[in-house]
Amino acid sequence: MKRCLRCDATFASGDWTCPSCGGRPSEGPGYLLFAPELAGGGFGDADYAFEAIEAAEARHFWFVARRRLVLWALGRYFGGARSVLEVGCGTGFVLEGIQRARPGLLLAGTDVLGASLGRAARRLPGVDLFQMDGRRIPFREEFDALLALDVIEHIDEDEDALTEMRNALRPGGGLVLTVPQHPWLWSELDAWSGHKRRYRRSELVARLEGAGLRLERMTSFAALVLPLLVLARRRRTKQFDPLAEVRLHGMVNALLRVPSALERGLIAAGVSLPAGGSLLAVARRPA
Repeated sequence: MKRCLRCDATFASGDWTCPSCGGRPSEGPGYLLFAPELAGGGFGDADYAFEAIEAAEARHFWFVARRRLVLWALGRYFGGARSVLEVGCGTGFVLEGIQRARPGLLLAGTDVLGASLGRAARRLPGVDLFQMDGRRIPFREEFDALLALDVIEHIDEDEDALTEMRNALRPGGGLVLTVPQHPWLWSELDAWSGHKRRYRRSELVARLEGAGLRLERMTSFAALVLPLLVLARRRRTKQFDPLAEVRLHGMVNALLRVPSALERGLIAAGVSLPAGGSLLAVARRPA
């Protein structure tokens, strides 16, 4: 069901014009705008260098490992899903991987930033894209599965955003979520990125349960490279470079793919890793 953000009515028509109040979202270049006042940024989030990030995604071990892990989780826990929404899809790297691996799925993506969606639109022909605020999702009981990958740490009202995600899921549908882990890993990069927090495991469990979601699996990842991450975050330099971590030497990057693949194998075998740079959570809306 579609949801009107003006009057909160729900409706099932193909058109986005609300039958109750006549409201409809603004038209953007290839996507609809549900929070146009936020589309240009300026709300405390990072000033992302999208060109550098998009170039790094296809080769950088962390982006590649996270995408493969998410694809595994989606297939393992929600293999029967027919529709998937990614909240905070960025440039569309993960949705592109899903589109290639499971071409029969109905996919949709959202982001608060218009600049992200412009790049995602070029990458994802045939995928519906929406500009929106993650705290106000214009869907109710619409999707079988939902992804939110390194998204809720940017939102002060993270439990409100998770509640909106639950409401956008059909009963029995599920969420695949990733967040940065360990408050003691906080660094200048977190501040630049607009993070509000890094999560403790117990804190994330409480947020999910508070939003009415039932946890099915939680594990750390980026675990085997955690010592290197600690060194990188604690290293002092005269001038902060927010893109230093995506500019890895080719040999170093290739070597770091090995522990990432080993880690993914352990997780697929049922091991829940106790520590790592990030957390993966799989949760379900009760039927």
